[in-house]
Formats: sequence, C-alpha cells, structure tokens
Amino acid sequence: MTDFTLHIPADVPKEMRAEYEKNYRAITCNSGNLMLFAGDQKVEHLNDDFYGDGIAEEDIDPEHLFKIASSAKIGVFASQLGLIARYGADYPDVRYMVKMNSKTHLIPTEQRDPMSSQWYDVEQVVEFKENSGLQIMAVGYTVYIGSEFEHEQLQQAAQVIYEAHQYGLVTALWMYPRGKAVKDEKCPHLIAGATGTAACLGTDFVKVNYPKREGEPRPESFKEAIKAAGRTKVVCAGGGSMGVDAFLQQLHDQIHISGAVGNATGRNIHQRPFDEAVRLCNAIYAVTVEGADVATAMKIYHG
Repeated sequence: MTDFTLHIPADVPKEMRAEYEKNYRAITCNSGNLMLFAGDQKVEHLNDDFYGDGIAEEDIDPEHLFKIASSAKIGVFASQLGLIARYGADYPDVRYMVKMNSKTHLIPTEQRDPMSSQWYDVEQVVEFKENSGLQIMAVGYTVYIGSEFEHEQLQQAAQVIYEAHQYGLVTALWMYPRGKAVKDEKCPHLIAGATGTAACLGTDFVKVNYPKREGEPRPESFKEAIKAAGRTKVVCAGGGSMGVDAFLQQLHDQIHISGAVGNATGRNIHQRPFDEAVRLCNAIYAVTVEGADVATAMKIYHG
C-alpha cells in the first residue's frame, strides 16, 4: 500500500493533531487501511464463542487473545478496559482500542430492543493510558440504530467521539441496525444509512455487517454504504466462522471492489489454535494492509 491522505477532523485541537496522526498512522500501519482484531465478544456472546465444538481448547483462556495480538500482524486489538488492565502489562507491544460499551446477548430483541450503555468515560481511559503506559490509541462504541433506545446510544456515541478527539484518540463505531422496528438487518440501503449516521457522528471508522441484496453480488451491494460514509472509513465485520479461502476472497472483494478500508475480525481468528490464528491474522493483514491477492494470502496462511 502507498501512503494515504489523512483528513484530521476539525474537532481535534491543534495541540493534539500530531498525537491523533501518530495514533491513526500506527493502527493503520501507515496504510490508511485497518486490520482490527476484535476481542470484545466475551461480553457480547458470553462463552458461546470461546468453548464448544470446533473451537480450539485454548480459546476459553482470555490470554489467548493477547497472545495472538502480540504475535501476529494486526493494526489494533479491541477489547474492554478491564481485560486490558488484567493482561496488558504483559503485552505492552500491542496497540489497543478500548471498547467503551458492551452488552450480552441473553435478552432477545423480541423481548426488549437492544441498549448498550457506556461503561467508562474518555477521561478514565486517558487516565488509564497514562498510568499504565500502554499503547491506548483508539476507542470504540456500539450503536444499535432502529432500537427504541437509539437516541441514548447516539448521544453517548457523539460524546465519546468528541471527547476522544480532544485527546488525539482515534474512534470507531460498531453500527448495527437492530430492534423490533428493523425488518432486515442486512439490507444494503439500511446499512448505508448506518454508515451515513456514523459520518454525522464524526467517527473515523465505522464497522458494519456485510449487506446482502437478493439478486445482486454482495460487493456491489456494499458500495452504497461506502459512498454514504464519505470521509468516515468503513470496515466490515468478520462474522461467524467460514472457510479461510472464502473469507479472504470476501475480504479482498470488500476492499478492492466495494471500497472498504479493512475488516474487524474476531471469531474467525481466535477460535483457532494459536499457531493457525497467527497465520490467519498475517494473511488477513496481507490483504488488508499490504494489498496482497488471495493466492498470496493463502500461501501465508499455509505457512
């Protein structure tokens, strides 16, 4: 990948612009593209993603996530502050994104629309960064648009983004249409609305699910969401486990056909044994950051 044009948001104070640029270039490995290793599912999906058939035995140990993040090529590792506080000192080389809110999946949408409240304020994250000396470079927040509680989440997200930029931190939103009012969570037009909303909130990156429109190739369906986001850069959720070749091809198409700038992948990585997880990370990084084709990435995965 060649160098990229970085548009520093106007809400970043002049005295923090160098810090913001340093953080942005670090987590994108100076490419503008983002390989986000998502490690926030221990709350979101409880132990469903970490124990059971087809899941590596070591995945149940939270340190498995940190070992992968430290050994593999990634841009940034996203997790809750508490988990980073427990393990981060042993893995100071990792670039971290603090997930500012989380909820479990126990309460179904048909019982209650989703609400994921903020756990910390940005000042606490900055205080933790200063006290720990860890590379806290970004924060992330989930918004469920279409939920009857979306107004609270949008307000919290707006505050998180503005306050994070005051300290030169990079921001990412997880934007998921979800709730009883949402008929099709994978509707390309609706997901484009989600990325456009993320742009209005001022975030640097937005993570969305891969849209799907009947009768149209998915990379084409995704283009609307990329355009709607404007200068907010779009990354796609990795989703559930799938074959490596299919996953890498999908990722390649999202970037090189749709125009996304990367991915946010969790289960497809950490559910594998350590060595395989590292090789897959490196293959994903090759496609995302280095512009490799799928054949080259598969060679990396196979070692």
